[in-house]
Amino acid sequence: MRALAAVAQMDHPCFEVIVIADPAAATLVRKSDLPVKLAIHDKPNIAAARNLGLDQATASVVAFLDDDAVPEPSWLTRLVAPFADPQVVASTGYVRGRSGLAWQWRAAFVDSNAQDHPFDQPGRATFPGTAQRAIKTQGTNCAFRRDDLLDIGGFDPAFHFYLEEADVNLRLSARGGLTAVVPDAVVHHGFAPSARRRADRVPLDLREIGASLAVFQRRHGMTDAAMIRRIAEVRAGLLRHMVSGGLEPRDIARLMQGLHDGLAEGRSRALTPLYRRAASGLPFTPLPQTGPRPGQIIAGFGRDRAALEARAAAAFSQGRIVTLICLDRGVRPHRLFFTPQGWWEQTGGRFGRSDRDRPGRYVWKRFHDRIIAEAKALSHYRPVSAPDP
Repeated sequence: MRALAAVAQMDHPCFEVIVIADPAAATLVRKSDLPVKLAIHDKPNIAAARNLGLDQATASVVAFLDDDAVPEPSWLTRLVAPFADPQVVASTGYVRGRSGLAWQWRAAFVDSNAQDHPFDQPGRATFPGTAQRAIKTQGTNCAFRRDDLLDIGGFDPAFHFYLEEADVNLRLSARGGLTAVVPDAVVHHGFAPSARRRADRVPLDLREIGASLAVFQRRHGMTDAAMIRRIAEVRAGLLRHMVSGGLEPRDIARLMQGLHDGLAEGRSRALTPLYRRAASGLPFTPLPQTGPRPGQIIAGFGRDRAALEARAAAAFSQGRIVTLICLDRGVRPHRLFFTPQGWWEQTGGRFGRSDRDRPGRYVWKRFHDRIIAEAKALSHYRPVSAPDP
């Protein structure tokens, strides 16, 4: 519901929302009275869920967002802008992590060995790809030209969880076309806990990771050496979690056994041919009251929180995009997040870090000026020319 509240603040003037949810979540969506297309899906298969959404889509571009993520208000406008070029078939943006300030994901290529190759990309750019190497579109922040995605059969349901985007990227790139990297199309992604991992990203079950690796090897010809390297990387990650206290030594063997069980299951999993999917015959149902709107920054101290929140609520009720900066004494690290009440909030100590890779600032005046400047530089305060509906 928090993700949907943020989607309702998009500055794009004309888009529809399609929700694929399990029965419990679907009940919450119905109670919200939001005019969305809703499909119930309670099987643990993210590729099949994405295809359900694709099948209901009507517009020429379809964007994907995870339910544990929150987009900045300019996200959709910026993400779909590259499709003005008819050669662009896909786009992807940047993802911030739990702090709302540090980057979780930026730009990378993925190859036919399922290996990511990160690179620095300071501004929007488009890249060609091949069947062996393509721009990786992050699943919680990506868009595709609908007809091209339908042409390749959508997402491969053999990927129940993990690598379903990389598979699509390579199959799309094999047909030609460009993929756009859009750094200022930003999503905040917090990793909700699930049966497969905790909120701190510590894995609980690696079976489907193993199965998807095996399916990817069958689909794209991953070398045996690359598979051995990926298995070693998974084990090294588990050991890092053990060193940091997230796992106990006995967990390592259990999780690795699950990975190998998944590899065996994935090697025998049925692979169905991927034919063109039928286009939707459903009507277009735009979300009302979206489009550009003014933003407002409200800044103050924790001792005045009640008054600051009252100001934020009043500004929100007037239809503004609100960012509340509420600072306390001390060096508590900063955090930026979207609240259930509908506004963005940055908290932390006056001298706390807003970038975990930089030392704290010790001069209050300089720090205060920098925080205000950073808030104003957020993508949802930079002007965006509105696209044609």
